[in-house]
Amino acid sequence: MAGFYLSKSKILSGWQCHKRLWLEVHDPGRAVVSSATERAFQVGHEVGDIARRLFPDGVLIAPDNTLSEAIDETRRRLAIPGPVTLFEATFRHEGVLVRSDVLIRDELDRVRLVEVKASTRVKPVNYIDCAVQAWVLAGQGLRPATVELAHIDNQFVYPGNDDYDGLLSFADVTDRVGAMLEQIPAWLQQYREMLAADMPVIRVGPQCRNPYECPFLPYCTPPLPDFPIGTLPGGGKVVWELAEEGIADIRDIPEDRLTSDVQRWVRRVTIDGRGDLNPAAAESLARLPWPRYYFDFETVGFPVPIWPGTRPYQALPFQWSCHVQSRDGALTHREWLADRKGPPMRRCAETLLQALGEEGPIFTYTSYEQGILRELSALYPDLAAALKKVIDRLVDLYPVTKANYYHPEMRGSWSIKSVLPTIAPDMSYGELDEIREGAAASDAFLEIIHPGTPEARRQQLRQALIAYCAYDTLALVRLAAFLQGDH
Repeated sequence: MAGFYLSKSKILSGWQCHKRLWLEVHDPGRAVVSSATERAFQVGHEVGDIARRLFPDGVLIAPDNTLSEAIDETRRRLAIPGPVTLFEATFRHEGVLVRSDVLIRDELDRVRLVEVKASTRVKPVNYIDCAVQAWVLAGQGLRPATVELAHIDNQFVYPGNDDYDGLLSFADVTDRVGAMLEQIPAWLQQYREMLAADMPVIRVGPQCRNPYECPFLPYCTPPLPDFPIGTLPGGGKVVWELAEEGIADIRDIPEDRLTSDVQRWVRRVTIDGRGDLNPAAAESLARLPWPRYYFDFETVGFPVPIWPGTRPYQALPFQWSCHVQSRDGALTHREWLADRKGPPMRRCAETLLQALGEEGPIFTYTSYEQGILRELSALYPDLAAALKKVIDRLVDLYPVTKANYYHPEMRGSWSIKSVLPTIAPDMSYGELDEIREGAAASDAFLEIIHPGTPEARRQQLRQALIAYCAYDTLALVRLAAFLQGDH
């Protein structure tokens, strides 16, 4: 065996990209872990905790143990005859370390291996994950009779009372995993030979974000030009072809290389260096009546639902903001933010119905708000008719903007945060104190409802949430004015 010990996670890194594995082993300090990755780890822990509840006789191999101690404890527990269920059972075989989420041995000594994931389906990388574990266990004389991937069933509806029976769906992956076992020694040899050599030369490509975002992507990404080809909307094969040809800047793309009308438009506007606004945008908005409402939700989604009647990852609104504009341009602001006293969804629906009146267009950005309103209608049938009237009044500014406006500084994105600085230079989300994007808003609400959060901190977060959500709807006011030529 070569001198490089490998864990399951490192093998998965090598499967994704040899350079990622090399850096993890030889230069791990260059990794930059994103907040999204940290959130994913936290979600994984929450789902793992629920999985353990489904096996009440299970024993957790102490997480504070050293690896050697965990291996020894696993061995001792398995040496006792009879059925046993272990969480985080730890094994090493031929220099490969694994910790298994759930390991079950029944009264006939048959071994069942269960890998728990917070995703809502089985992904290709999960088969490799399970195969590495099964190979190590087989090497220790514990070849699994069945291998399962437990993932979240997103149709599960939480009944309350801490009852999570049915949250996880168990997919039998035994056959797929068994077919991969004989490949693993070759992978290990390949990875160890690669690790013994110099860092592989691998260019940034699709593998950097598939199946996971690589923490070394900032290190591997070369200095970018002002308008990198990677920001072409739609991206796709043409971007990688252009990169292979040494073309890095949108302005250097030959005119005949792009077949997409949108990409050609972006190229032309970028070369011109100025924004391009089609007068058709003003025409589409001019015929709309007054008053006009500008509306935005903030939502939270729990992988493990905490409120009865809700599903995993369901987007649940806890806040809304609305700017109201009259024909003379006068602007007023209305808002609502949940307290921490139980599920906020019904009160959210009731307050927005009061605030949005009976007539006038309701501007949003993307169809997200429409989806939330439909979910509220399903949750509260007695409010469905009134919410349907609200839905019928929605006007989505996103397709209007995307079809009619582009500025080079948007760099291929029509998100409101990309558009806003180009149409309202005096507005910047960077000027907000603590919350500047939706994921941070969700995290803030989770902190607010946590029982251990001090009251002063709660009030600080409430003010930050109010400021952020109001900024979103004020941005819509400014965008609508711009599209109508008021700039």
